[in-house]
Amino acid sequence: MKHIYTLENLNCANCAAKIEAKIAATPGFDKVSFNFATKTLRLESEAEDPRAEVQQICDSIEDGVRVTKHSEHRHEHHDHHEHNGDCCGHDHDHEHGHGHDHSHGHSHGEHGTAKKLLLAAGIALLAAALVCHLTLEGDAEFFSTMILSAGAALAAGYEVLLGGFKNLIRLRIDETVLMTVAVIAAFCIGEFTEAAMVAVLFAVGEMIEDLAVGRSRRDIEKLSAIRPDTAVVLENGAEKTVDAQSVKIGSTIIVKPHERVPLDGEVLEGESSLDVSALTGESLPQTALPGGKALSGSVNGDGLLKIKTEKEFGDSTATRILRLVEDAAAQKGKREKLITRFAAVYTPIVIAIAVLAAVVPPLAGLGDFSVWLYRALTVLVAGCPCAIVISVPLAYYSGIGAGSRMGVLIKGGKYLEALARADTFAFDKTGTLTTGRLSVGRVTACEGYTADEVLDLAAACEKYSSHPIALAIKDSAKNADAYDLSDYRETAANGVFASYKNKTLACGGERILKSPFPGKLPGGKLVYLALDGSPVGAIEITDTVRSEARSVISSLKRLGVRRLVMLTGDSRGNADAVGAELGMSECKAELLPEEKLSETERLKAQSKAVCFVGDGINDAPVLGVSDCGIAMGLGSEAAIEASDAVLSSGNLTALPKAVKISRKTLSIIRFNLIFSLCVKAAVIVLACFGLAAMWMSVAADTGVCVLCVLIATLPLAKIKQK
Repeated sequence: MKHIYTLENLNCANCAAKIEAKIAATPGFDKVSFNFATKTLRLESEAEDPRAEVQQICDSIEDGVRVTKHSEHRHEHHDHHEHNGDCCGHDHDHEHGHGHDHSHGHSHGEHGTAKKLLLAAGIALLAAALVCHLTLEGDAEFFSTMILSAGAALAAGYEVLLGGFKNLIRLRIDETVLMTVAVIAAFCIGEFTEAAMVAVLFAVGEMIEDLAVGRSRRDIEKLSAIRPDTAVVLENGAEKTVDAQSVKIGSTIIVKPHERVPLDGEVLEGESSLDVSALTGESLPQTALPGGKALSGSVNGDGLLKIKTEKEFGDSTATRILRLVEDAAAQKGKREKLITRFAAVYTPIVIAIAVLAAVVPPLAGLGDFSVWLYRALTVLVAGCPCAIVISVPLAYYSGIGAGSRMGVLIKGGKYLEALARADTFAFDKTGTLTTGRLSVGRVTACEGYTADEVLDLAAACEKYSSHPIALAIKDSAKNADAYDLSDYRETAANGVFASYKNKTLACGGERILKSPFPGKLPGGKLVYLALDGSPVGAIEITDTVRSEARSVISSLKRLGVRRLVMLTGDSRGNADAVGAELGMSECKAELLPEEKLSETERLKAQSKAVCFVGDGINDAPVLGVSDCGIAMGLGSEAAIEASDAVLSSGNLTALPKAVKISRKTLSIIRFNLIFSLCVKAAVIVLACFGLAAMWMSVAADTGVCVLCVLIATLPLAKIKQK
């Protein structure tokens, strides 16, 4: 069984990695994945509710962590926003137990205020200690500086020191232990102000870090606002607000102006516009008219709409989008997995370096033990891996979140990586590069007829046919009513026939011709027109190229994509025509589904990574085998299930944006890794040579962590807004 939990009060990235690793190593748990950005733990277990065991594991690593069901956490979060008027305006405090959540939030706020006051006191005491240290002499300087510094360290860092003692007793080495050892040892060797400065700077850094991570979490949690949890149902002429999960298919719901649509359905009454930007990334609103569709998560305009529901809550568009984005956390990228393994060996290596720095030089007669102990403590503090452990997963999730707001749902970090490094893009034709709607191309007329006459005669002959080709011909004709035909009949796989001037007018395939067609014909699918079997003209039927396809293909080329390939089951002529119009590198036509599969395998062998973009059920195998399969729109369940990313708008516009976001995300991750490791390495080397003070090591730890978190989110936020 799949389980999703929220680990509340877990704010240490290093502890989060340990919890994830320990749960994964525990028998009975499979596919364990924890996302620090959202505090969401996903796992599979045969137990119906293994929460107690998960709680026990969390307690053994980090105090104060509370394991709750993810649905409970999100429901409380939603209620909290409703209470403050941020959602639909419905107040369900007592019904959903919001009062409990509010009091919890209130006590948490009091704790935060107390922490800030203590930090302010710590800063004031540190300032006083520095003044005493610089102005006084002798015992007065010694005792006043010691007492004030101790007060500053306790006020600002009491939580860290307390946690460090607990973890040290449990023989668990983490950043709190490193910091506690550094502060106590600095006091022991008489570096009072240095010890207080370490505690205060660490507390300040942690507060800024919490603010940065909290901001990112709030941005991510805003996604849940696209799905209302309540719906206004019309029953016997009366409106009733109910839980959206309880609304059955076929119910009539009311959506008032400026509210979100809770469930997918068909508009019964009313006219309005729908803002679908949260679903598709498209800024232009859609018109909602009777008979049209309304997707859950879209925002109603100024009109009142009555909607007949066509899907249940769990299958509606907004729920599916949220599920896709949330499930992305479980699909970790290679770098994300590498960081988890890296953190497990990195801290012991740093501790080993610090121990060697403290012991070996004094034994070799290179200086006093107290001097080298101070340097070793600086190494310990500088070596904390939090900057890497926090910023890398956060960058992945920020990239996925930025993509979702642009209409690209990427299902995980490893697919984001594949999209970033892809140098080959393969496309299905019908419904992907083209609209799937047939239209008339070139018209060839035989001697004695004009192109307009051929088209009008064909439309008159097809007057009663509902075949897609007939509809395309009739849409293009200008004056079909000018021709008086009678005795209409249609023969399957042959064509349509009618009487015209006492002769048989036929419109269909080549078999209606009794003599060869004169002159050169265009490639592609042709419909012939014949009078008593003699050729009158030929009409080329084409699949309309998407309006955005040409610019998207050009954008991908500018982004350095090496190969742009079309894989289609359509005829060679049609495929070549579309390929030439769009500037594709290769066109493979008349392919069966299994042949598409083998062609994709061939491309994978010749490329760094292959992305396949398709929309149909027949594309599902190819979507599954490509490095990153991209489904067009939210229509085909099979295509969405098999794909690794979804263009929720149903067009190609967001594809180049997805590539840019993916590449930007990976460049941010690379920069953060190199930047944090270089800064830490520099401070460690300087510390070993006695050139780095302990405050520099705090800057290399919490300061670098704050910068990495900001770097991981701000550039992606800018992309999101463009």
